[in-house]
Amino acid sequence: MRPTIHIAAVTMLLIACVGGGGPVALSQAAEPDTFFRDFVGLTDQQIRDIRAGTAIAKVLESATPDQVFVFGAVYVNSVPERYLTLAADLDALRKLPNYMALRKFSAPPQASDLDGFTLTEEDIKDLERCPPGQCGVRVPVSAAEDFQRSVNWSAPDRAEQANRLAQQLALQLVLKYQQGGNPALGTYRDREKDTSPHVAETFASLLGEMKALPVYLPQLKHYLLDYPRATSDGITSEFYWEKIQFGLKPTLRIVQAIEFRGTSPGKPAYAVAVKQLYASHYFDTALDLTVCIKGATTDGFYLITIKGSRQAGLTGLKGSIVRKVAVDKTRSSLQRALAAYKQKLEGQAD
Repeated sequence: MRPTIHIAAVTMLLIACVGGGGPVALSQAAEPDTFFRDFVGLTDQQIRDIRAGTAIAKVLESATPDQVFVFGAVYVNSVPERYLTLAADLDALRKLPNYMALRKFSAPPQASDLDGFTLTEEDIKDLERCPPGQCGVRVPVSAAEDFQRSVNWSAPDRAEQANRLAQQLALQLVLKYQQGGNPALGTYRDREKDTSPHVAETFASLLGEMKALPVYLPQLKHYLLDYPRATSDGITSEFYWEKIQFGLKPTLRIVQAIEFRGTSPGKPAYAVAVKQLYASHYFDTALDLTVCIKGATTDGFYLITIKGSRQAGLTGLKGSIVRKVAVDKTRSSLQRALAAYKQKLEGQAD
């Protein structure tokens, strides 16, 4: 029988870049091989392949069909600190597979940060004619009404008008989130659902699957749930938007990138979390966690990632087909990204 508690076990490794001994160093003499074998279900050959530098990615079991968890790992002959530098390098990220555009928000965010944040022609046509709550683009009902009311759809510059409004709404979302946290994210509806839970509830449910997070990194867990009121000691946070090629259409996303650096010897040293605030398609919510586990006897480290998301349209008979395509794309995309990280990090080696 396949294990059913792997999400909690995955989180134990995925909440920190562990650089030394101590009570939470997870018995590095045995790890991460035991973790790979017993909780991820990798074969001995796959473990050897990872250690030899091959990127491996695998879809994990989830509690419900609309939740997707994908694990990936590769061994890198470099140091974890270089990964942290690379993860914050937007110029390098733009060159990774599937990225079409990527830009950081200023502090504080301003309208010019959204230059290039544009809808596809298909999305614009959909917003022109869709009834509120039945749009193919994910927008709050009130925002759909704004598009219907504010854009002159017969004007030659209707696309420019629609994109200016989309940029204004995106800026408002970031500013409201920075003031009010998860409750400010609202509820998004599209034609695939008559009703949708609040984004804050959906994110909390996803985070709840990662049961080791409050045990090993309670501060990070509280930060993810209670920003901006949560304590931020050892935590830095930045915001950016991206356009990615995912599924059948490009998707705009707004995310918060969080880096945690522990201060106590023997405790988790690093964590990198990317939290989705908005996506124009597919994703109800998403959280990526990436860690670096030092090799037990050799230079280098294991770069390990888990991508967790809740996606619309993955339930039912048709949804099961869509789900297979979605998770296969996520798995293959993660595997390519890890291989690209490895190549870049080892290229930086002295």
